[in-house]
Amino acid sequence: MSAPAPDLDVVIVSYRCEALLRECLASLAASPPAGRMRVEVVDNASRDGTAEMVTREFPDVALTVNGENVGFSRANNPALARGRAPFALVLNPDTRVTPGSLDALLAVIEAHPEVGMIGPRLERSDGTFDHAASRSFPTPLSALGHFTGVGRREGAEGRLAAYRAPGDVAGPVDAINGAFMLIRRAALERVGGFDNRYWMYMEDLDLCYRFAQAGWTTWFEPSVTVTHVKAGTSGEHRSPKLNRAFHYGMFRFYRDHYAAERSPLVNAAVYVGIAVKLVAAIGRSALARLAR
Repeated sequence: MSAPAPDLDVVIVSYRCEALLRECLASLAASPPAGRMRVEVVDNASRDGTAEMVTREFPDVALTVNGENVGFSRANNPALARGRAPFALVLNPDTRVTPGSLDALLAVIEAHPEVGMIGPRLERSDGTFDHAASRSFPTPLSALGHFTGVGRREGAEGRLAAYRAPGDVAGPVDAINGAFMLIRRAALERVGGFDNRYWMYMEDLDLCYRFAQAGWTTWFEPSVTVTHVKAGTSGEHRSPKLNRAFHYGMFRFYRDHYAAERSPLVNAAVYVGIAVKLVAAIGRSALARLAR
């Protein structure tokens, strides 16, 4: 007789993050939900002992090892499709769940049938709020304000500051962070999983956008806290490959969802802006690595 279906499927994609993944899995073991939970780690060809650590220290965790680094979307989607639980949690290895957090979020999403996914308040290791926990869908103006820093200043308001959603109000938001996305499986099956054309970055924003287009609500619940080691897996300074992936994600999101409704002149300006930002970001990261 087959085992009963779990109440929650957890999928964690790992890449060269043995210590962080160990802490993440330990937090799940220490603070599981009241119902049955199935955890699967998909390792993107770390080849550094990360996968071996899972087998050795967490034998109850399912492990899939890819032959190459296929990126975030392509690693998550097959694992999500293998799940049978009514809810699926996409979790980054640089997170640590807190006691009661999973049950609290499951209770909220179960009480709101219109909610397709939910995210908690993300806090960094020092206890400060990770403002990326909840976001508004970007516009060219809000993205300009965010990346220049003008929209992130204390007291900033208006369209330049519209990239960030309020961090202290429970309820619907445009988007939550891909580090922790608790998703209703029925919604996932109707909308589809992550877009495989995103290798890494912006795939979470794209999924939230498609959920909104399909009529599902994305909910932010700041009463529940989860720890997020910001850039724990990608490093403080992005490599040229990660910088390209980040900016390609910006380009694809804009092209897929906004470009058709804007003039060719505006589109050209946005694409040039993304290209300039990419060059600047690669230069800053290279200088920072040299300085270290």
